[in-house]
Amino acid sequence: MEKTHVAIVGMGTVGTGVARLLLDHGDRLARHAGRVLWLEKSLVRDLSKSRGIDDLPEGILTTDLSEILENPDIQVVAHLVGGIEPARTIMLQLLEAGKDVVTANKALLAQHGSELFDRARELGRTIAFEASVGGGIPIIANITQCFTANQILSLRGILNGTSNYILTQMSEKGAEYADALLNAQQLGYAEADPAMDVDGSDAAQKLAILAHLAFGVQVNWKEIYRRGLEAFTLEDIQYADKLDYRIRLIATAQLIDDNLELHVSPTLIRKGRPLAEVRGAYNAISVVGDAVGDMFFHGQGAGQMPTASAVVADMIDTAAGRTDITFRRLELWSDRQCEIELIPYPRTRGRYYMRFLVADEPGVLSEITGILGKHKISISSIIQHEPKEPTEPRKVPLIIMTHECEEIQASRAHLAIEQLASVDEKSYRLRVSEN
Repeated sequence: MEKTHVAIVGMGTVGTGVARLLLDHGDRLARHAGRVLWLEKSLVRDLSKSRGIDDLPEGILTTDLSEILENPDIQVVAHLVGGIEPARTIMLQLLEAGKDVVTANKALLAQHGSELFDRARELGRTIAFEASVGGGIPIIANITQCFTANQILSLRGILNGTSNYILTQMSEKGAEYADALLNAQQLGYAEADPAMDVDGSDAAQKLAILAHLAFGVQVNWKEIYRRGLEAFTLEDIQYADKLDYRIRLIATAQLIDDNLELHVSPTLIRKGRPLAEVRGAYNAISVVGDAVGDMFFHGQGAGQMPTASAVVADMIDTAAGRTDITFRRLELWSDRQCEIELIPYPRTRGRYYMRFLVADEPGVLSEITGILGKHKISISSIIQHEPKEPTEPRKVPLIIMTHECEEIQASRAHLAIEQLASVDEKSYRLRVSEN
């Protein structure tokens, strides 16, 4: 059987998983590719570091990128370098050296997709990127291939396993946010600096990629409205539970009257709905197509072997020639114009959960409902809890669930209520979804 010589740039957790699959399951991969994927070289920073692979052939590891760039036998390279630089420069070097690239770097694609894909097209090369969103979930292939008979109407998903693990610990174990985050770091789900995961940035980068694939829009991920786990407390998770909801960090892209709504927001999801039941470090994506209807994808969105699975699947498709066909025809990140306009976040619509700490005295409730009425916000329900501990002056939590309104209405009403003398400054507002 013919060989396709491949290489790996970056032998971290995922790169090591890719090497294991290539070395341990070569026969299985060859059956799917119609040719042997022969691991020729793997670029590392430190040759002395243990890789946890006992049968790694001698001579594969190198610290010199030129051994990959200048080797004409190497055709496909797994680009597993994180961040923006030197990842961007390395990918351009690989393309210019005549290599087809497989990458898992969602930040790089979200920020430099146009430049990289244009350069690949100029050079007659390809970029495959299934592992950039959803780890082992084959969402890229499904959107770009399986759903092509559809107009996708909406994408809603849990795209960050770290934040979902933290929320699961808070809701099921009663853990405070700081303790849940520390636990996630100890298990390797969260980085030492977890900001990108917990502030919604990671999910926004992935949403930008999915929105481009599904709707053709090119949007800077930094312009996508996002709120993270700082937007609420353990109390809100507990109140949501009593209301029969769970809080999840939801990335949303949906068509509304031929315009596109994009945002990442902590959201109350009704218990029993698929996204509400996603637990731990799992990812899930709900897709609605005009022909196929509702579809749901659920699986491990990170981790060594799930992500390596997606990388190697792309390497197989590239070696077999399938990536070349789809890459040329899809014209991803091209200059092709898209007529869909983005809905400004203040004009998006939804239901809202509002929690206030208010003075337990006559007239307060009427003041608050009066402000909501002034902003044309209809109330779905109001729950007033007795305080856990007696205080002087007496303060009680007030939970309001609204009917659908525009974000700008909810924001202005919330701000006006916060400024009341009878309302504590610490209040919270979250989106609500029944789906």
